[in-house]
Amino acid sequence: MDNFSGKIAVITGGGTGMGRELARQLVAQGASVAMCDLLADNVAETKRICEADGLRPGARVTTHIADVADEQAMLRFAAEVARDHATDHIHLLFNNAGIGGGASFINAPRAEWDRVFNICWNGVYLSCRAFMPMLLKADEGAVVNTSSANGFWAALGPNIPHTAYSAAKFAVKGFTEALINDFRNNAPHLKAHIVMPGGVGTPIGLNSRRILVGDNVPLTEFEKGEMRKRFATLGIPGAMEMDEPALLEAQQEMIKRFETMAPTTAAGAATIILDGVKAGRWRILVGEDVTRLDKRVRQNPEVAYEVDFAAYAPFAEGEEPRFG
Repeated sequence: MDNFSGKIAVITGGGTGMGRELARQLVAQGASVAMCDLLADNVAETKRICEADGLRPGARVTTHIADVADEQAMLRFAAEVARDHATDHIHLLFNNAGIGGGASFINAPRAEWDRVFNICWNGVYLSCRAFMPMLLKADEGAVVNTSSANGFWAALGPNIPHTAYSAAKFAVKGFTEALINDFRNNAPHLKAHIVMPGGVGTPIGLNSRRILVGDNVPLTEFEKGEMRKRFATLGIPGAMEMDEPALLEAQQEMIKRFETMAPTTAAGAATIILDGVKAGRWRILVGEDVTRLDKRVRQNPEVAYEVDFAAYAPFAEGEEPRFG
């Protein structure tokens, strides 16, 4: 699919970050977009931005509130897309929605762990189930599933567990790769693409807490303890003595810093993804950092979870690993 003009694209998690930028760039290229999110204010802002950028004649942008982990919600979303776009088909499905959390399988509250896994994995699965009938009716189509660097390397850094998110992203990667042969044999007009971003500047940290616990909810003692330990690991002075206001301030500062200092911007990531779809690449690595990390894991997988590996991953181009 080398041209998005006149195509109908569905995006989950369209409220911020890569989802918002995908919507903007698709609209700029003449596509109609239907996007869902759980946070109504975010997705409304994305629509406002897309319309301010300018729509081509005949193009539409619609917003929908849907929990990707809820099958009935996703079926309603698909029905709304058919109604609002007056269509029985779509051409592009971007399964982009995701949140962080559920870091430790041992210590994290099960409800949080399950919620993260269900959004990041079941959200992809249920979205594909809900929209597959409409994809099958298109003359050509693509399913674009967002995994992560954590879909091939299940760590966040030295001594920082990352289990729910990593498990889900591994599942997304495996599912998408399996779709390649399935589509070739049973729906040859469809293509499957797996997206693996590295560090991309998005507000996923802010959105994740809003979705997991809501707005203006005090931290639990477990959350305080985990935040203190993580900030201490990152070398923040006085981390273990921080009270709730200090913890939240430090968290906000880290999230904002990451969003502005990340190796790849959300807009840059969206461009890489769309160019990858146009080029027919089934495996789309987003960012030089994840490209180097992928190479390093493949070269020596047996040491991928050694502390020294995590401490220096991803490494600079040409740098040698600093372990045996």
